[in-house]
Amino acid sequence: MELGISGRRAAVAAASSGLGLGSALALAREGVHVAICGRDEAKLDAAADQIGHDCIPIVVDVGDAAGATAFVDAAREALGGIDILVPNGGGPPPGNFESTPTDAYPQALDLNLLSIVAMCKAAVPAMQAQGWGRVVAITSLSVRQPMPELILSNTARAGVTAFLKTLALEVAEEGVTVNTVQPGMHRTPRLTSLYSAADLDSMRLGDADDFGAHVAFLCSEAAKFTNGVQLHIDGGAYTALL
Repeated sequence: MELGISGRRAAVAAASSGLGLGSALALAREGVHVAICGRDEAKLDAAADQIGHDCIPIVVDVGDAAGATAFVDAAREALGGIDILVPNGGGPPPGNFESTPTDAYPQALDLNLLSIVAMCKAAVPAMQAQGWGRVVAITSLSVRQPMPELILSNTARAGVTAFLKTLALEVAEEGVTVNTVQPGMHRTPRLTSLYSAADLDSMRLGDADDFGAHVAFLCSEAAKFTNGVQLHIDGGAYTALL
């Protein structure tokens, strides 16, 4: 299927591995010019080589608003503009209500809420001005179905989902769509850090490249009337009707 986005310019955050990398790969396959970021220069350069299509690696940590803004600014300068933004970031440490101190919450909000707000503040106004833009944020299935031992992630990602839904309503008339993709269990470095090999072998896991194809579609011309959607990509793990 022709997605109609060849030649567009995308900034994909935290894309040196995992779902960010899968998303960047999918966009590059559609002819999109991609800039990615990560903290590890060697790992980031290897990812850019894998993505190809003159992918631009930018070494920056998007774990807070300042780093998130710096990434978007650098990507805009390198690409000559940003048509597509894929906000993404690592998850906060695991823990439950009892084990998680109150002072752990601000950092989690920086990582998974305020950083995405900052990326949107830096990228979306120019999309509005040009009359075309796509924001597809990678969050988590925990927004719909909170996951045990991930209270920080559950809390922060629910907040950013509300922000993005609100943003979607405000920019729709200017040709900009804002959607979120909510992964369930996919085989990524993040997942292997949380679960043992034996646990992973017992799970039904998704593939990062397949996940990226969903992101690319939401960036397409065909998806121009898809806005404010929270799409769970989880192999059927979410069992509620609504």
